[in-house]
Amino acid sequence: MRVVICGGGVIGACTAYFLRRHGVDVIVVERTDVAAAASGKAGGFLARDWCAGSPLDALARRSFSLHAQLPGEIAGDWGFRPMTAYSGFVAADGDPQRDAPSRLGWLANGVVIAQRIGTIETTAIVHPQKFTSAVMNAALAQGTDFRRGRVTGIVRDETRARGVEVDGGVIEADAVVIAMGPWSLLAAQWMRLPAVYGQRSPSIVYDIGSNVPADALFLDCETDGSAVSIEVFPRADGSTHITALSDIAPLPLDPAAVTPDLDAIARLQTMSERLSPLFRPEKLIVQQACFRPVTEDGLPLIGRVPQSEGLYVATAHNVWGILNAPATGEAIAQLITEGAARQVDLAPFDPARLAPLDPSLLQAR
Repeated sequence: MRVVICGGGVIGACTAYFLRRHGVDVIVVERTDVAAAASGKAGGFLARDWCAGSPLDALARRSFSLHAQLPGEIAGDWGFRPMTAYSGFVAADGDPQRDAPSRLGWLANGVVIAQRIGTIETTAIVHPQKFTSAVMNAALAQGTDFRRGRVTGIVRDETRARGVEVDGGVIEADAVVIAMGPWSLLAAQWMRLPAVYGQRSPSIVYDIGSNVPADALFLDCETDGSAVSIEVFPRADGSTHITALSDIAPLPLDPAAVTPDLDAIARLQTMSERLSPLFRPEKLIVQQACFRPVTEDGLPLIGRVPQSEGLYVATAHNVWGILNAPATGEAIAQLITEGAARQVDLAPFDPARLAPLDPSLLQAR
């Protein structure tokens, strides 16, 4: 059996890895490079039970467990480490707490820690680019074929998919998996898929060595007269990823054309420097943005594509792409090879739950 996976991000990498464990011949087609988009620019934060009470709960718990297992199965160091998570706020001018020392010694005065919201048993982090690359390298070592190219269509006969069109050529396959993040929207031209939207997230990364402990922060902060939520993720390699100010923006057709809004980056840097004296301008090493794939109801698309035998989709994980990638890859591999996922019920993520996008609307874009 041969499966073509369209997309070299974290979902595509995990799907390739688990398909190879089933002995399937796998070809990954990627337009730019492994982890070139959100899979390489996300925070990498993992939470076991933050989706409790939602359809994502079982997927998140299974995936959190797999994240803990994979360092013992795959070569490489992607900085997996348990961490503590806190919520709080940055005291505004005039607030009596503005000059009060923070409970966490590495933070500036006026950064108020309200409560602990994650423990080393329930929250962790990975470096997303290193994690995605390590999983893809493991899949390649097991025999996966990686090809650069732009997918331009699906090849099919009367009953099922027979491969993909790539830059004018054809790669034959018994099954095709669409895992192109927000660019999965393009596949609505070739099959019945719901709309996938891209939400732009700017972020900056500081290199401050081991000065910051494993404390993830979720803080409310006021900037330019408006309330903003800022997230801080210290990583094991000494870098700290900070993000805020997500917005809606046109999705470039080429992932390599994604660039950050400079005003958003400047505001994010100003907020970061207010959080800690460690976040100094000379320590800033990355300014970037990525588009997170989302659907109308906020749940991912994982499963068979309606009315399209041999076609599967795995995308639109929103902020939980890095967390839920292992369980998604495992489930899609089981669905293709065994007919059903064993550890996770994929019914809540069935693409058929949402109306398919009218291809004429996409062409009008």
